[in-house]
Amino acid sequence: MVFFGRERELGRLTQHLDLRHGLARAVIVSGRRRVGKSRLVEEFCRRSTLPYVVYQATRGRNPDAERRDFLRAVARSSLPGAELLSGVSVADWTQALRSIAVALSPRTPALLVLDEVPWLVERDPEFEGALQTAWDRHLSTLPLGLILVGSDVSVMTGMQAPTRAFFGRAAPMRVDPLTVADVADMTGLVSADAIDAALITGGYPEIVNAWVPGQSPLDYVAQALETPLSPLMVAGELSLLSEFPDVSRARAVLEAVGSGERSFSGIAGRAGGDTNVASGTLAPILKSLVTKGVLVADSPLSTSADTKNRRYRIADPYLRFWLRFLDRSIPLVERGRGDLVMNAVRAGWSAWRGRAVEPFVRDSVVRLVSTTDWASTVAVGGWWNRQNNPEIDLVGADRAHVARAVTFLGSIKWRTDSPFDGRDRDALVRDSAAVPGSTAQTPLVAVSRAGVVPGLDLATRWGPDDLVGAWRAG
Repeated sequence: MVFFGRERELGRLTQHLDLRHGLARAVIVSGRRRVGKSRLVEEFCRRSTLPYVVYQATRGRNPDAERRDFLRAVARSSLPGAELLSGVSVADWTQALRSIAVALSPRTPALLVLDEVPWLVERDPEFEGALQTAWDRHLSTLPLGLILVGSDVSVMTGMQAPTRAFFGRAAPMRVDPLTVADVADMTGLVSADAIDAALITGGYPEIVNAWVPGQSPLDYVAQALETPLSPLMVAGELSLLSEFPDVSRARAVLEAVGSGERSFSGIAGRAGGDTNVASGTLAPILKSLVTKGVLVADSPLSTSADTKNRRYRIADPYLRFWLRFLDRSIPLVERGRGDLVMNAVRAGWSAWRGRAVEPFVRDSVVRLVSTTDWASTVAVGGWWNRQNNPEIDLVGADRAHVARAVTFLGSIKWRTDSPFDGRDRDALVRDSAAVPGSTAQTPLVAVSRAGVVPGLDLATRWGPDDLVGAWRAG
């Protein structure tokens, strides 16, 4: 797979792992599964020209076997004294990690990568303590760059907590999917289509790499549906199997949200089948999925607190697309009837895209307003009441959760062939009056895929080029 972009992330690793002073440095690299963390770290090691070793843990493996393979990997590596560890056996992780010092030279900087750290922690509760002991007593005075990689965001974040053994010893670094600007460059698409491509692929490198430059979004999907082994088809199932290996209610909850259910009661009904999932069962599942970063719980943004009117959504755009259109369609694709799946995609595409683009637009607008008169805006969300009538697509605020001030209100119209017009503005004016913190002087904005009718009284308007450009500004 061609390595594309990631110059910013490579630069951050270079900065964090500056070993010129002869002392060890450590980085905790986290991010969703299949986002390209391992590939990024491998590329960094290769470009560094330093001796290095990369060890990837295996889920559910016996700790003794894991340690044996770890030492074999070190013995076969390019570390200065690697051969000294050939045939060495150890009783625990403290000894295994301490032995790394034998393979290092105080005059030769080197890199050690431990990939899928959450699986090591899962199988051996003593791993974190062993890492801290080996680091403090044996490794921290050597020119070693330690990179800890993991996809379970909650575990990787937890390792940085003050109560955990390795606290304060590593710089945190999160790897996100490719930006929409990266997707536009890789696919050769104009901004509007590049945004569609980002919604479909989620910015996952392996899925974007399968895109033929210039190919339209729906043509790409149609081609991917010709085989059940295409990255678009495979990545979703592999991601869910790795995070939720057992059949559980969590998978049913994700499928309910992916089907379009957003409220607690709606999810309870859809995930439960014939009977609603009990509140006491559903609440901790939702909390866990939010903690893992799989779901996002949105609350209405205004000057009035409203924590009881949450709406849930799949955090990852690609997984959102996969759950909506592809999850239950794999048997059809395996029988060569991807055309039937494509018919369903075409029928539901406009409605799905109209909702799916909203989080992307909000994230983009936060970037756009940072250099405008609305630079005090630090959060952009939406507002709705319990009946979802009215519902405001864009609410700018001076802080998240409960705002002190609403800085602007706006509407998103992602229609293909009709611009934002007078009726859309009139609806925005009417509905804005319901938002706590709004006044008759609150600026109104529009985001439209097909442009805005000239002459409308709006504070500003943004289109696809503006949204994509926001991700090129730095």
